Amino acid sequence: MPIVWIGFAVFVVSLLFLDLFVLNKHDHVPRTREALGQTALWMAIGLGFSGFIYLAYENGWVYSDLPAHTAMINYLTGYLVELSLSMDNVFVIAVIFGYFQVPAKYQHRVLFWGILGAVFFRLAMILAGVYLLEQFDWMFYVFGLLLLYSAYKMVGKGEEVHPADNPIIKLVKKVVPVTTEYHGHDFWVRKKHVLAATPLFVALVMVETTDIIFAVDSIPAILGITTDSFLVFSSNILAVLGLRALYFVLSSMIDKFGYLKYSLALILTFVGVKLMLHEVWHPAEWVSLVVIFVTLTAGVVISLMRKTPTEHLDDPTEITAPSRVPEDHQL
Repeated sequence: MPIVWIGFAVFVVSLLFLDLFVLNKHDHVPRTREALGQTALWMAIGLGFSGFIYLAYENGWVYSDLPAHTAMINYLTGYLVELSLSMDNVFVIAVIFGYFQVPAKYQHRVLFWGILGAVFFRLAMILAGVYLLEQFDWMFYVFGLLLLYSAYKMVGKGEEVHPADNPIIKLVKKVVPVTTEYHGHDFWVRKKHVLAATPLFVALVMVETTDIIFAVDSIPAILGITTDSFLVFSSNILAVLGLRALYFVLSSMIDKFGYLKYSLALILTFVGVKLMLHEVWHPAEWVSLVVIFVTLTAGVVISLMRKTPTEHLDDPTEITAPSRVPEDHQL
């Protein structure tokens, strides 16, 4: 494994250690100012990493024929795409936390371990995606159609999220015993000499499977920008690492961005068409970056200028800790 991959792995582990044992050492509900500060920090790290990308490709630290400036632009474009698509994931996570009535002060813990697992799943999916595109040219059309279908679903009538109908959740219920009460921030407890999962663990499994589903959209989108595995993985992971802080910023104001889904749909459509026309259309790398940035900015600005009816939760971070899980949630 090239040294740059090992170095990046150490870098990510260091960031995770900083997040869990320094920034969020104690269970608590992040205040808006704290969440905004952490979001700014993660974005600064993600954007600042583009400088390392330039140096790595300029000095040949990564085995690639890409010019340094092209690699940097591709990284920034991929980072922006993943960050924008993560905003849609925030709503689904809010629904999951609301359904399981996850106490607000434990939500960060669920997000941390959920995203940690997503790092490994996404690495496997990215390497598999890159391999398929390199070996089978027709996969460009498959990924392109997948993105177009995702764009269609995004602007169509959204499907309601029903955590209880998730097959993974049903499997958890059958395989391991699950308590009906929360036990602090523990995922597992021992009751009468039997190791049982808590509702917090079930919520974690749901968040994990949901992230994998969203990765089916986001990873092909980044592969439509570049098939360089290091650029795809680094931009994807650094965007995902900031999702926890971003959740606490957006969860209480997601209803203010009613037009953002149209911007995300346009971005997916643009990348999908670019994939399907890869043999005849080769726009400059900066074109993709500009199109995605302008489209995303337009969606945010229009949303703030015009009020739109939504069905989002009012403020999922305000959920109080229940003493027991509701009867229809018992596992």
